[in-house]
Amino acid sequence: MLYPENTIDKLGFTEVKELIKAHCLSVMGQQMVEKIQVMSNYDNISKFLSQAHEFKNILQNDAALPIQHFFDIKALANKARLEGAFLTEEEFYQVLASLNTVFAVIAYFNEREGQYPNLEALFEHLPIEKAIIRKIEQVIDAKGKIKPNASRELADISTGIAKAEQEARRKIDQVFKSASGNGWTADGSLTVRDGRLCIPLLAENKRKLKGFIHDESASGQTVYMEPEEVFTLNNKIRDLEFERRREIIKILTALTDELRPYVPLLLSYHSLLTKLDFVRAKALFAIDIEGELPQVVNEARLKLVNARHPLLFLNFKKEHKTVVPLNLQIDDRTRVVVVSGPNAGGKSVCMKTVGLLQLMVQAGLLIPADEASVVGVFKQFFVDIGDDQSIESDLSTYSAHLSKMKNFVENANAKSLILIDEFGTGTDPQFGGPIAEAVLESLNHKKVKGMVTTHYSNLKIFAGNTEGIENASMLFNNVEMKPLYMLEVGKPGSSYAFEIAQKIGLPQNVLNLAKNKISAGQKNVDTLLVGLEREKKEILDTRVKLEKQQRQVNALLTENEQLKSYLEENKKVLIREAKDEAKNIILNANKLVENTIAEIKSSNADKEKTKDLRENLNRELQKNTAKPVVAKAAATDEEIKVGDWVKLADSETTGQVIELIKDNVIIAIGDLRTVAKRKRVQKVAKSVVPKEVRRSMNSHTGDIASFSPEIDVRGMRTEDALGAIERLFDRALMMGFGNLKILHGKGDGILRKMIRQYLKKYDQVDRMEDEHMDRGGDGITYVYLK
Repeated sequence: MLYPENTIDKLGFTEVKELIKAHCLSVMGQQMVEKIQVMSNYDNISKFLSQAHEFKNILQNDAALPIQHFFDIKALANKARLEGAFLTEEEFYQVLASLNTVFAVIAYFNEREGQYPNLEALFEHLPIEKAIIRKIEQVIDAKGKIKPNASRELADISTGIAKAEQEARRKIDQVFKSASGNGWTADGSLTVRDGRLCIPLLAENKRKLKGFIHDESASGQTVYMEPEEVFTLNNKIRDLEFERRREIIKILTALTDELRPYVPLLLSYHSLLTKLDFVRAKALFAIDIEGELPQVVNEARLKLVNARHPLLFLNFKKEHKTVVPLNLQIDDRTRVVVVSGPNAGGKSVCMKTVGLLQLMVQAGLLIPADEASVVGVFKQFFVDIGDDQSIESDLSTYSAHLSKMKNFVENANAKSLILIDEFGTGTDPQFGGPIAEAVLESLNHKKVKGMVTTHYSNLKIFAGNTEGIENASMLFNNVEMKPLYMLEVGKPGSSYAFEIAQKIGLPQNVLNLAKNKISAGQKNVDTLLVGLEREKKEILDTRVKLEKQQRQVNALLTENEQLKSYLEENKKVLIREAKDEAKNIILNANKLVENTIAEIKSSNADKEKTKDLRENLNRELQKNTAKPVVAKAAATDEEIKVGDWVKLADSETTGQVIELIKDNVIIAIGDLRTVAKRKRVQKVAKSVVPKEVRRSMNSHTGDIASFSPEIDVRGMRTEDALGAIERLFDRALMMGFGNLKILHGKGDGILRKMIRQYLKKYDQVDRMEDEHMDRGGDGITYVYLK
């Protein structure tokens, strides 16, 4: 139940329906959108939401649904139902095109059986009767015209007409040539008058030729004559055409008679097409507003996570602005949220967002909020927004509000959602405040759930001291005197009346006079609220700063773990290579010793020969003796530059300097990066750096030189595009690039949206922006990395 009846208009639901209607392909779909109702049956709500969600998945991630033609075959079926009636050629063509669409859609879902269960339920148990198509195709061609051979009689008539027309044309051409040769004809060629071929004759020559004059020119100088020789033939053609028309009507009537038994099935097909058009429009609207499927529960509660007002979202989207998301929870513990704060701070928009999104979910529409949102089912909606004074009913603004409050108190219950804007206004605050408090207390006793906005201090105090009612405020920057449009639950907010008045420029003496007229208690309360707002702002800024620092710490921990893993792996590799090399040295040494002994024996221990062999052994020994590496520490006054090789203190790890930031040095160690203080690194000569490390860095440097932070994914499927972007993203992070450029094109904006949603999950992404309008606009996305 909705109270009052214009609730859907007040919350903007009517505008939402109009936007959905704009996506419909047929009048039937638009009529179905017009009939959208707010439901309270949990199963129906879940079904309609799932259908819209599945169709959205098809539009974004699957092949296009073969929906090409939407005609009102319901009207055609009802016409065919009447005995003696017949459908025209065009109407049969519409039936044929619609049936082809129906059968193509059913085949599409049959190929994906089980993938879209809620959409498959739309045509469950619906038979595919292709006999109807075969019957129509025997008579109607692909252009929607009756086939010349639809019956033997029609074929004979068509042949007779063709022969008669050929003969008539041959004879009139002869007469026209003869008349032209005699100079009787006017300028021009043969023409048609009253459906007859005629010769244009000069008026003074009209009696020189026998025939029937059908028309004359505006000046009267030219007459159009049908020669006597072709008059009989043209009459025969006209008779055959009448006969052909009668035969066509006969054929269409017979075809309609054959179609009549299938009328109930045609109505079912019509229903399927209408529902598909309806669900498709809802899915397209969901894509426009970035709508998602929330978790739906069969309870009177809700939890909105990053929710946005859909109409505000669309308006801001045109202006390339973003909507501040809303986070709110209403349940058995926090039943009524009392929102306070300055005017133009977003209180009413916040409340309307809650109401509109709840209506949309209960109407089977996806909402612009995170999938983590939880939306329940309310049986009744009670809304008091705006001025409802009525001259006809002799109601003032306040009387209209009180009339609604009476209805709320009498009829609302624990399964009702109430939304009251500017609670208690319209009369003397001394009396309006207590009455509003009493109404709120009565609604709380009945465990009603909802949201109210107010400026009354007594309601803020009551909410702070009453179980089930929670204060909330719209955050305000009291330094710049600008609203932040962020809802903060737990504390009331100041109206900032004096601060706003001062910023506007109201004279100081007037402000001082006003301050002296309010009570000390009220002044203290407002001062306290302003102080709380300031504290909340400072806490919020601190929290944001801490979260940023925590992300940096997590990144460093991850980098250290990677570095440790890298070093452990390199250690194993080096040990394995050393063992292999030692094994080869031993084998070679054994061979050398054996050869030396053999040569000594063969030379009978000749002294010179033995001396030469010993020197050869010493040379081989020197080759395989490791030279001690003495790392030359950089002098304290020697400046470290980008490209220098350095060694970490208390470690044998060697790397190359790739960037200097204040007292920090960013070092590349293979594919990894690490940050160290300048005093913890020592500059070493390039010659003492192992060849393997230099080769690795040279290879990596080559990778950086060949790396391009741009990618073009236009024309690619979504999965392929995301995979390519992920690989580019990984390499950019490894190589320390600050931004990426992604060319995805404009189109319907679906690929752009999927790419941005995918990249949002990475903490390393700072922000994303469109290219300048002159250089591609929203067809190109720049990704800036932290």
